[in-house]
Amino acid sequence: MKQAVSEEARSQVLELRRRHSLREVANITGLPLGTVKTITSRSGLFRDNEAHRALFSLPPIRESSQSLPAAPELPPQQAITGDQELDAILWLRQVVDTGQPALIDLAREAVKKIQTPAKQLEKRYAQYLMATSGNSLAAAFGSFNFADIEGMAEKTIRREELRAEAAARFDDVLAITEAELFCLKALHGLEVPEGKMFLDKGEVAERFKARPDLLPYTLADCLHELEYWQRLYELRIAMDRDCSDGPSEAAARNWFIQGLLAEIRPRHKDEAKAVLRHLASNDGFGREDSEAILENLIG
Repeated sequence: MKQAVSEEARSQVLELRRRHSLREVANITGLPLGTVKTITSRSGLFRDNEAHRALFSLPPIRESSQSLPAAPELPPQQAITGDQELDAILWLRQVVDTGQPALIDLAREAVKKIQTPAKQLEKRYAQYLMATSGNSLAAAFGSFNFADIEGMAEKTIRREELRAEAAARFDDVLAITEAELFCLKALHGLEVPEGKMFLDKGEVAERFKARPDLLPYTLADCLHELEYWQRLYELRIAMDRDCSDGPSEAAARNWFIQGLLAEIRPRHKDEAKAVLRHLASNDGFGREDSEAILENLIG
């Protein structure tokens, strides 16, 4: 006859499972491996949290009701530097900055007709900037990648794609989202400790863990939320390059979720590899807690 498992033992299993493998939990608790598997499976806490994913998701893309843009117009050409090639590059940069695909293609073709190497053009433009700014070395940095029209075209096209996506998803992408509002409410009243720059990590974790219904249950949930914050920031920067990073409470949530990558055990190898890919693509291996995350993935 099977012996009933107490609620205390169930709670212990679920808490341990967040940091240990199923077999390790069985060894620590003395419970059969099959019992541990049953408890964790029935809890639902180790499947993706749909409520969490619903909150930390961008709004769906809506069908656009905007009219087609007017036929693109070329910016007027101007004599600015007195150097025909530099003025040509300045004009092509204006053409690219319109964001109009047809004009960007025109600029890409036109720049091929300039035979002078890009480095020489950048050097001449740096000299012009210094001469017109009282020999300020800082001004000379404005010549960096000055003649890289192709690189500027790629960035501009990406910016316009993000702008279109932001307009299709949001009425106002700069407005507070439901996810940010949740963070503001959860951390309401917390203050930055004296002499510090950020909210206390322990207090932040305590507040967010008090809302288990909106916690990530899996590493896949963590990556989902981290992608949400990154995409939201990209869309906002595309619409307004001078926009703020958003509420500090949202940044605190981001740090908290990053920390969970070192706590929630991977369910399988594919989930562990997804975390490794996230770290590799976001310079995560230089983070303070990268070692702890790696230990969690392979431990």
